[in-house]
Amino acid sequence: MQVSSMQDRRCGQPNQSLRPCGKRAANVTKTAIKGGSNDYGEALAPGERSPASYAASAVPSRGRLTPEPECTTRSPFQRDRDRILHSTAFRRLTHKTQVFLYHEGDHYRTRLTHSLEVAQIARTVARQLRLDEDLAEAIALAHDLGHSPFGHAGERALDKAMHDFGGFDHNAQSLRVVTVLERKYAQFDGLNFTWETLEGLAKHNGPVSADGAVAKAARRIENWKSLDLASWPSAEAQVAALADDIAYVTHDIDDGLRAHLITVADLEQQPLSGPLMGSVRALHAQDESRSIYELTRRLITIMIADLVSETRVRLAALAPPSPDDIRTAGRPIVGFSGALAKNVIDLKGFLFARVYRHEHVMHIMRNAERIVADLFQLYLTRPEEMAPAWHVAAQGLDARRRARLIADFVAGMTDRYAIAEHRRLFDDTPDLL
Repeated sequence: MQVSSMQDRRCGQPNQSLRPCGKRAANVTKTAIKGGSNDYGEALAPGERSPASYAASAVPSRGRLTPEPECTTRSPFQRDRDRILHSTAFRRLTHKTQVFLYHEGDHYRTRLTHSLEVAQIARTVARQLRLDEDLAEAIALAHDLGHSPFGHAGERALDKAMHDFGGFDHNAQSLRVVTVLERKYAQFDGLNFTWETLEGLAKHNGPVSADGAVAKAARRIENWKSLDLASWPSAEAQVAALADDIAYVTHDIDDGLRAHLITVADLEQQPLSGPLMGSVRALHAQDESRSIYELTRRLITIMIADLVSETRVRLAALAPPSPDDIRTAGRPIVGFSGALAKNVIDLKGFLFARVYRHEHVMHIMRNAERIVADLFQLYLTRPEEMAPAWHVAAQGLDARRRARLIADFVAGMTDRYAIAEHRRLFDDTPDLL
């Protein structure tokens, strides 16, 4: 049974009374009639919704692995989003590292707040491009569900520990979380997402290698219905991926300044942030924290505006009549302009060198890697030390399956639970200060 179209109730004809006015009306071309085939969002009034024929919701969903009755109050993609918000894995992101550990300060981003910021940006961009906001939001909220404790440091440690057992990848782990590891529902394991949300989660960064970790994690889905892993995903998934870039680049600037790893003077030398500093200084903010926020909000605005503008150009060139035309375009349709893309790469390089590889951060992350590696190796030889349900599940498994189960257990830990477990099981726990 397939889920029926979600277009009727929420995505029907736009309110014809909402017309652009004044100077804005003069900029709307005759072919860009609101809701028309040549309108890629230019004619929308602020805040207006009008999903186009190329939005994922313009056609019926390809369904769910386990058929379910449709919800009477929500679209299929709204339902997926709500399942994420109510999941255990999503709540755990509260205490999983983005860059700085939870005890280093209450105001630093966590994986949870990062995911919320990505979702907000994704909704904004999706609405501007006449896409399905709920699908973009669901993919954005779920994209980091598979992250281990201590961010990428934990991922590196698990990947090394799992070298002989298939490795570890947080994107593949996100698929495992939503298809196997969440166990809340009576009739199925996982969250039983729609095909479109699963596709976006698997391919939001682009086409997937057939022998890669994500493809292996998707085998059960592929046995049901192919995700077309070699093609590009929906426009909504592409939006979620670039919303991730916008969110982490801007909030890591904020956190890096707050931690005194970088300075405002450093940012004045960057092609993307430098030109904005003059307008920020002209505000004569009462303190530096206000100046920092004024800078990051301007960066977000500029990046969103460029992304929307460039994507409209690409949509106009492709003129996709359906969502599948975007999937089969053979290239990304959602993207930054060439000039801004280069500036974003430069800014990422600056953050990599000055924040992510700062000695303070690296010292803590090396110790965090040790905690994760120690726990994995101990559970491998003493599985009875895991939580009782996990110990029972490990019994009778061959070495490879047991290692994967242990990786699932460790990857699901929050930072503080991993530290507490290490203190329980070892005499010497590294100091993460």
